[in-house]
Amino acid sequence: MAGPTPQSVRGEHVHAVQGPPPPRMPRRHSVRAQILSALREALLEGELEPGRVYSAPVLAERFGVSPTPVREAMQRLAAEGAVETVPNRGFRVAERSSSDLAELIEIRALLEVPPLLALARSLPAERWRPLRPLAQATVTHAARGERGAYAEADLAFHRALLELTGNRHLVRVAEDVRRRCVRPPRSPSAVLATAREHVLLLDALTAGDLVAAERLLRDHGVH
Repeated sequence: MAGPTPQSVRGEHVHAVQGPPPPRMPRRHSVRAQILSALREALLEGELEPGRVYSAPVLAERFGVSPTPVREAMQRLAAEGAVETVPNRGFRVAERSSSDLAELIEIRALLEVPPLLALARSLPAERWRPLRPLAQATVTHAARGERGAYAEADLAFHRALLELTGNRHLVRVAEDVRRRCVRPPRSPSAVLATAREHVLLLDALTAGDLVAAERLLRDHGVH
């Protein structure tokens, strides 16, 4: 019978010990993350209709998984305000009126514009350059029509901008508000135009052009 297989760890040889199979939690977490991404994509595409109630078992059948990761993903979306829990029925997709959206956009501007303009006055150009790949990623996903990936790339770009303030609480609150800004589906050209504004905004911030930066920050929020 073959003995244990040697494995190299930091230059030393150790032997793998036969034991119980590894826990399945990482795999379930991966499934939940995939379902969460798919649900966000469906929300952005309008496939999950505002005001309609969806049950975890029905959605699970659609995705070919058990109800558990679907329920966990929907609970995450509920915490973000994208859906609402309906006892004994499932989850209702949140409805955003035009006034709701306008108020959320106003909050975003109050949270993001002043600190970013303050940074533009003080940060050297080289501090903005590492964010360029994040800005370009939003353009790439938008050009490919990958709405879910674009939404996450957009969130990552704006998170990185605010992380330059060093204020963790600001980053968390601003991200929560952004996730609540679920809008009706937009045309691919409109999404691409918004993505390209990320690159223009970085150009303005890098150049210290406060007028252009403020205009882009405020206009970008309403698209």
